[in-house]
Amino acid sequence: MTHEDVERIAALIKRVAANRTVLMVEHNLSVVQNLSDTITVLARGEVLAEGDYASVSKDAQVMSAYLGTEHA
Repeated sequence: MTHEDVERIAALIKRVAANRTVLMVEHNLSVVQNLSDTITVLARGEVLAEGDYASVSKDAQVMSAYLGTEHA
């Protein structure tokens, strides 16, 4: 998808999500940051972290699992 497509879809999700719970699986971190109130990070079927983007993105287990151990 182009950057413009991602922006259009994100805007649509934001409108649809008003007063609703929306479950998404997304790997584009800028989309996750802009759309999510609560994030649950899974690795191999196990929950590594849950919370807001600021706390989850700094979690040592999340960083190790997705960026490698030198970032943790």
